Amino acid sequence: MKNYGIILASGIGSRYSNEIPKQFVKIAGKTVLEHTLTIFENYNGIDEIILVITPGYRHFVEDILLKNNYKKITKLLNGGDTRKESSYIAISSITDEEANVIIHDCARPFLSERILSDCIAALEKYDAIDVAIPSTDTVIKIENDIIESIPNRSKLMRGQTPQCFKLSLLKKAHELSRNDNNFTDDCGLIIKNNLAKVFVVKGSDENIKITYPEDIYMADKLFQLKSLTYPQNEELEKFKDKIVVIFGGTSGIGLCIAKESEKYGAKVYCASSRNGCDITSYDTVSEFLKTVYDQNGKIDYVINSAGVLKIGKLQDRQIDDIKKEIEINYIGSINVVKASIPYLKETHGGILLFTSSSYTRGRALYSTYSSTKAGIVNLSQALAEELAFDNIRINTINPERCATPMRFRAFGKEPEGSLLQPEKVAVASLKTLLSNLTGQVIDVKRER
Repeated sequence: MKNYGIILASGIGSRYSNEIPKQFVKIAGKTVLEHTLTIFENYNGIDEIILVITPGYRHFVEDILLKNNYKKITKLLNGGDTRKESSYIAISSITDEEANVIIHDCARPFLSERILSDCIAALEKYDAIDVAIPSTDTVIKIENDIIESIPNRSKLMRGQTPQCFKLSLLKKAHELSRNDNNFTDDCGLIIKNNLAKVFVVKGSDENIKITYPEDIYMADKLFQLKSLTYPQNEELEKFKDKIVVIFGGTSGIGLCIAKESEKYGAKVYCASSRNGCDITSYDTVSEFLKTVYDQNGKIDYVINSAGVLKIGKLQDRQIDDIKKEIEINYIGSINVVKASIPYLKETHGGILLFTSSSYTRGRALYSTYSSTKAGIVNLSQALAEELAFDNIRINTINPERCATPMRFRAFGKEPEGSLLQPEKVAVASLKTLLSNLTGQVIDVKRER
C-alpha cells in the first residue's frame, strides 16, 4: 500500500500579515515550503508527494521545484478556498482503491522523521491518526472576557500535523461533510461523523507552526541549532571506486574515515601539514586537488577534518596564535570548499566539514575554537543553498567529545568509556556523504 504525503501550501496566511504568503518566506536560506518538502522528499517511507498550492503562485512554486529537482512530487494542484476544500482536492486526485495519506501543513517545517515513522506504523492498526503534544499551560474557557470554566489540563493536548488516514475513510468523511465547512482539520471530519477512533501519536515541541511574523524569528533560531542523527540505511558498498579526498586525513577522525573508505573500495587521498599540504593556503589546497583530479579524472567527495584546539583567555593569548587557529579552523574550510567546487560539479558530489558541540554556545577559555566552529555551521548552511544549483551537497558533522590525538593533547587522560570512538564518527561521515542531505548538522554520539 502506497504512502502519499499531502502538503497543504494553499493558504494566504491572513494572520501572518505579510506581502507574500508565509510558505514563501525564506528561513535559513530556503523558503518554508522548501524546508517542508525536503523532509518528505528525504523520508524513505513516503512514496509520492501531492502538493496543494495557492493558484496565484503556481509559477513561483514551479521555479522552486525546478531548482530543487524533487523526485517524489507527482501532482501540483491548485487549492480551494478553505483547508477542508484543499484537502478534498488532494485526496480526490488519488485513484488507488486504498492508500495511506499523510496530510501535513506546509507551515510546520520542523517535522521529524520520528513522528513520520510513528504515524505510518500506527496506520497498521488504526485508520485515523492525529499528532499532538500535552498542553503545558492552563486553558480557560471565556465568554465576554469572563472565565466560564477551566478544563482539566491533564486531558488536553495541542494538535499538530501530520494527520494520517486510510484513503477510503477520509474520502467517506469528506462526502458526508460536503456541505459543512465548520472544520479546521480532517480529524474533525472523522470524529463528527463517528467513523473511526483517532489514535494520537506523540508530537514534538519543535514541530511549531509558523502563524505570526514573530514565529519567523523563532524558526530561524531553531534552524540555526537544528541537528540530525546520521542516516542509518545508506550502504557503504557504494563507495567502491569513488575518489575521496580528506584534508586532515593522516590522524584522528580523518585517518579513521580514510581507512573506512578504503575498506569499501574507495580510492583515498589524504592531505595534511604532515605531508606538506597547508590548508590555510588556497593555492596549496588547489594544487593538491588538481593532482588528484589529473590522476583519476574525477573527485567524488571532499572532507575537511583538519583542526586545532587551543586553550586560554583571549587577553592572555598571542594574536599570531589566535590568527593561526582561525586560519586552520575556519579559513581552511573556505579554501577546501572553494577549491573543490569545480571538480564536484562534474560528479554531483559531496563535501563534509566538522564542527563541535561548543558551536551552540561559546565556552570560556575556548572562545576562538567555539566561534570558528559556529562559523563552520553557518558556512555550510549558507553554502548548501549556493551549491544546490550545481547539485553539490554539503553537511557538517558534530561529533560528541571524541577520543582523538587532538583531544588527548588538549585534555590528557579521561575516564574510559567517556569519549566517542572515532571509528563511529567515520561510519556516520560516510553514510552522510551518501545521503541526499545538505545544509545539515549531523550529531554523532556514543552509545549510552
